[in-house]
Amino acid sequence: MRVHASSCLKVQEQMAHCPKFIPVVPTSQPIPSNIPNRSTFACPYCGARNLDQPELVKHCVESHRGDPNRVVCPICSAMPWGDPSYKSANFLQHLLHRHKFSYDTFVDYSIDEEAAFQAALALSLSEN
Repeated sequence: MRVHASSCLKVQEQMAHCPKFIPVVPTSQPIPSNIPNRSTFACPYCGARNLDQPELVKHCVESHRGDPNRVVCPICSAMPWGDPSYKSANFLQHLLHRHKFSYDTFVDYSIDEEAAFQAALALSLSEN
């Protein structure tokens, strides 16, 4: 759907006329500040912001295909196990091979690495 919406002129025209989301009533709930943002990312080449994972891949392939600079993967660095100082030698290939899916589908961020390993091991043994 995202691919279609990003390339279809009729959809884009209709979306331009849609009202923007505005909360009906102001909330009294505080916005949590200690939860890392793992939904949107900034382009490590040009700083374009608020790109979700598929949009980041598309943006980098379309806009930075020939850029030889080594950059930190914003998706990996947002993960609990990510190294915010590691620069990928070939960022585009990294994106295309390592980020074909969203980690949110497969990862429980509330447990540590050992607990995740044990859960995966138990699940694989129960499937036989």
